[in-house]
Amino acid sequence: MLGVWLAIGAIGGQAQGKLSTVQTNDSAAFLPSSAESTRAAEKAQAFVSDESLPALVVAVPTDGGAVTPQQLETLQAVATDLPTLPLPGAGPDDPQTVGDALTAPPVVVPSQDGEAAMIVASLDASQSSDLMADDERVNNAVVAEIRAELETVLADSGLQAWVTGPAGFVADLVNAFGGIDTVLLLVALGAVLIILAIVYRSPILPFMVILTAVFALCLAGLVVYLLADAGTLTLNGQAQGILSILVVGAAVDYSLLVVARYREELRAVESPYTAVRRALRASIEPIAASAGTVIAGLLCLLLSDLGSNRSLGPVGAIGIAAAFLGALTFLPALLVVGGKRSRGIFWPRKPAYDPAAADEAETSVASPAAPPASGTAAGPRDLALAASHDVEVHVAGHGVWSRVASFVGRRDRALWIVTALVLAGCAAFVPTFQAEGTSDSDVFLTQVDSVDGEQVLEDHFGGVGVQPAIVIAPEGDLDAVLQAATATDGVASAAAVTEGGTGGAPGAPAQGPPLVVDGDVRVDVVTEDPSDTNAATQTVAALRDAVHEVSPDSLVGGASAERLDTQIAGDHDLRVIVPVVLVVILLILMMLLRSILAPVLLMAANVLSFGAALGVSAIVFNHLLDFPGADPTVPLYAFCFLVALGVDYSIFLMTRVREESGIIGTRRGTLRALAVTGSVITSAGVVLAATFAALGVIPLLFLAQLAFIVAFGVLVDTLIVRSLLVPALVHDVGRAVWWPGALRRGAP
Repeated sequence: MLGVWLAIGAIGGQAQGKLSTVQTNDSAAFLPSSAESTRAAEKAQAFVSDESLPALVVAVPTDGGAVTPQQLETLQAVATDLPTLPLPGAGPDDPQTVGDALTAPPVVVPSQDGEAAMIVASLDASQSSDLMADDERVNNAVVAEIRAELETVLADSGLQAWVTGPAGFVADLVNAFGGIDTVLLLVALGAVLIILAIVYRSPILPFMVILTAVFALCLAGLVVYLLADAGTLTLNGQAQGILSILVVGAAVDYSLLVVARYREELRAVESPYTAVRRALRASIEPIAASAGTVIAGLLCLLLSDLGSNRSLGPVGAIGIAAAFLGALTFLPALLVVGGKRSRGIFWPRKPAYDPAAADEAETSVASPAAPPASGTAAGPRDLALAASHDVEVHVAGHGVWSRVASFVGRRDRALWIVTALVLAGCAAFVPTFQAEGTSDSDVFLTQVDSVDGEQVLEDHFGGVGVQPAIVIAPEGDLDAVLQAATATDGVASAAAVTEGGTGGAPGAPAQGPPLVVDGDVRVDVVTEDPSDTNAATQTVAALRDAVHEVSPDSLVGGASAERLDTQIAGDHDLRVIVPVVLVVILLILMMLLRSILAPVLLMAANVLSFGAALGVSAIVFNHLLDFPGADPTVPLYAFCFLVALGVDYSIFLMTRVREESGIIGTRRGTLRALAVTGSVITSAGVVLAATFAALGVIPLLFLAQLAFIVAFGVLVDTLIVRSLLVPALVHDVGRAVWWPGALRRGAP
């Protein structure tokens, strides 16, 4: 078994390192083919000979004055030299120079106020995302060379320059995701290693668990790479980062459960091989149920209208499956690699074989509180003894959690009511969570060249550089469409694409008769606001309504329209996927617990927990961190992860409750299960929260928000829902919680 995993690690490690080469981070690629912007983009291609991706170099004097003639000459020389710049990582079949990747020679455009100038370099969009010999994308290589040239040539010119526009934004986005392969993984593994060292207090065992997570990640990376490279699924930077976190978090969580049960069994049996077999038999049901729940929840994303969401479903499912296999095959093999001396991995706290522990494992703790024999009346002393054991528990080696369990038993009803009210109070802030989307400039949490350059561009060039909305309309509706577009609030100008093409500067109209393709004309509509802003998206929504009113067969596309369609698809996904996830997980819980009432209570508790996490996040994002909003997919991803992952801890607890209930009754079984599983489940929750928090090291708004919501939500699930709310509620309800299953007729 270890040999198989070593081979997986050797091959999968290389695939994991190459995942970034099969990424697609273009939002348009994730929209459904039925989206209006997608259909408009397909028709718009016929109106241009070469689709371009503009890289806009904007420059201003460092002293804030007007651009001098000498400075304009310097910029003109830069524009002339740009096409000759070599691309260092190019292979024989790659573009050799910047000019080979352009559709036209760069041009210099001074601003009307005379205080800035712009160089327009239009990249060939068809090859901008191609990988070169050094695995660098053409767009990134070109932007990097332009920035390096500007830094050298303009050093003594008195000019400050930025590379912005769509090409600049794409390059900065890819650079931000560049930390996923190394920084994110190292931070996550480092945090987990520290936590494991505290939990196990052993120099050996934490590394075994970490190795399990690493090898599971190699397996997941190999499968995902092969599928993405074959075009079977679409991988973006967000999904790659989430994959790493999911695999590490899940693999460590599952490993914690296996190791905890293995430690118990080592006290009950002398042979490590027997102990690991018994530990696997006891662990496989809750771990399989946990993995199955998360996989089922993630696969519900296949119902999404967005390709990025649909791909995250199988990507995440593959990661969970790899974590499951690693924890149940690779880790057990490691645990007994020392043979009869395998207890040494727990050094310096090696669990010794104790025959008394074996007897306790067989008899549990039923005997001290055994009910009176059948046919014997229960006297006052018997009833008092039984009642005390219903609310008190003492499990050797679990002192802290025995006290917590006893507290839960004594105050069950008050405890679950208070915790539910507190969570409901936090959930009341969910409506204030702003998920209407953000502008491209708000995506970055650190200062980047493209964002700074866009602000300068807006200050000095107004609408120039704005990606226009594209209207494809029947030739006969041209005049009506132009009139409707220009009358729309927020529209700066509208002009038909003519047979003469377009001018040098973006947004500059050309002269001549309209270009007609298959009976259609194209109208470029420039908005007053940058195309990546919410204001421009709202303008395009109004533009669609106005154009469709006068020309029902027209299509409105462009960058802002793609953002609008993404928001529409996100709203659809929330309405469809959320209820499906709830139903699927509820059915799994019913099959696992053989009950209807218990799963309903668990789902209600976890939905309440999710609402509390989202409500608190709204307060933090809006008032403490002052975030500009959130992507529409943030609440959807947070829901899928928190509900699926959060219910895991209730599954771990309730499977042990069910096991104990068959021996000592539901109320006593609940308290014993809480005492026995408390430390390991809490450790698992802290580990998972730490791994998701590691997403915050990637300086992107989406990942930072997801990191906080999921990490905070997991802690709420672990420390409040699983430790207090669920056990208190189950203890209060008693054996009726198993309705309509057979256990409802057992001891209360």
